[in-house]
Amino acid sequence: MFFGFIPGSVGEVSTFAILLGALILIATGVGSWKTMLSVFLGGLVAVLLVNSFAQNAMMEMPVYYHFLLGGFAFGAVFMATDPVTSARTEKGKWIFGFFIGLLAVAIRVFNPGYPEGMMLAILFMNAFAPLIDFYVIDANIKRRAKRAAAANAIQQQ
Repeated sequence: MFFGFIPGSVGEVSTFAILLGALILIATGVGSWKTMLSVFLGGLVAVLLVNSFAQNAMMEMPVYYHFLLGGFAFGAVFMATDPVTSARTEKGKWIFGFFIGLLAVAIRVFNPGYPEGMMLAILFMNAFAPLIDFYVIDANIKRRAKRAAAANAIQQQ
């Protein structure tokens, strides 16, 4: 599965080639390693949760199967890191990617009619990327305002 010796479409069979592409994207600064890593972390958490109460074969699949089969790795590397539609703040990239991984595994496991949920998870989270960035920036503004108010109070004394 890792080297692509199974039949399937281009983006889902050779995780090794996808990892080479990830290195190129990270080296050139086009793709965010934070988004890539957080997609896999979100997927890991989802698989561990689902495996804890497995009811069918899809729920019993080990973590590496979810990462190697289908378009999970391709989506995490090439689709989730799209600089136009993904989160732009550093903390937002972690949140954005984590929920993509979580949703992709949830869609894959809980909807037998739609076994590959990566693209749907990315599209869904693309709609929320501006909202994630808004709340991350808003939290930074509030934190800085508190710090400025505390500094002013100290200067007043």
